[in-house]
Amino acid sequence: MAQTVLLVGTRKGCFVLESDADRKDWQIRGPYCEGWPVYHAVHDPDTDAIFAAAASEWHGAGVWRSGDLGETWELSSEGLSYDDDGPKLSKISGLTAAHGRVLAGVETAGVFESRDGGATWSLLSRLDGQPLREDWDDPAKQPPGHLGLPAILPHPDEASRFWAVVQGIGIFETTDDGASFTPRNRGLRADWPLENPEVGYCVHKLVMSPVDHERLYQQNHVGMHRSDDGAQSWVEITDGLPTEFGFAAAAHPHDRDTFYVIPLDPGHGRCMPEGEAAVWRTRDAGSTWQRLDRGLPQRDAHLGVLREGLAIDTLDVPGLYFGTSTGQVFASADEGESWNEIASYLPAISSVEVAVVG
Repeated sequence: MAQTVLLVGTRKGCFVLESDADRKDWQIRGPYCEGWPVYHAVHDPDTDAIFAAAASEWHGAGVWRSGDLGETWELSSEGLSYDDDGPKLSKISGLTAAHGRVLAGVETAGVFESRDGGATWSLLSRLDGQPLREDWDDPAKQPPGHLGLPAILPHPDEASRFWAVVQGIGIFETTDDGASFTPRNRGLRADWPLENPEVGYCVHKLVMSPVDHERLYQQNHVGMHRSDDGAQSWVEITDGLPTEFGFAAAAHPHDRDTFYVIPLDPGHGRCMPEGEAAVWRTRDAGSTWQRLDRGLPQRDAHLGVLREGLAIDTLDVPGLYFGTSTGQVFASADEGESWNEIASYLPAISSVEVAVVG
């Protein structure tokens, strides 16, 4: 029988939540990774391995890996550093596993790869030569958060093609496995002066439709956007949402026009507006939006959700899951129509990923 597994990265380790395909009753295991802060935990569908990006003020940065769905773990940081005369690598911000390797986005901005299941790592690219690249490592010009390169989106069919998100700079695409990159920010909005119109955009989350690889969505610092040409260009689809700001987003596994987002107050609090929890869905590629809140708290729910905090599974009727900065995990087994709280007292949650195994 299929097993649904949630990987929850928190400020104090990684937790594993498990259920069957009905997704009604959940069991929690953890914390793992010796309580290290985990920024992003992912599942490799080819090997069933789990990888968790971690960073500790005491021990530095590394990737924890488990080959048995979280029962045992190993830490590896071999090769996860720049040369002695290079910049400091302070954290691994995001991970992706695809095409027989693991890619890690780091701060300061760069991409590392592992081809041996996370045991050892090597530098793939620092995106040298991109517009204003010399400014990316200047502490005075870095955006808050200091995530560097927090996300890598692989193309499902082309191993040498992926998109990298650089915090506060924008999206970059490579089709030659990191040998060269091209900015992919045309059509995005920036509510601040741009020194170069190709870069300077604050992309929070980038996702692809599993059924149409030309259809991409993103949650930006200033608005929701859609691309119909593989990120060559973007159109804004914010109208109908309560705010233009948010971090998390998810694409429906079976319908190219259905997409989910969690709008947040754009002020310093960055919580759900008016203390009323909700996820928002479009079924028409952003022309209209529907508020989904049945079962979610509607009073004094000042919840925040970070960029990797929302996930969707691949079952026939997809389930959605999100984790909050105050340690709750909410789940829906009916495409967001209704919700239940399945974990209540975890540490602050950085990421939620879901896998259907077995």
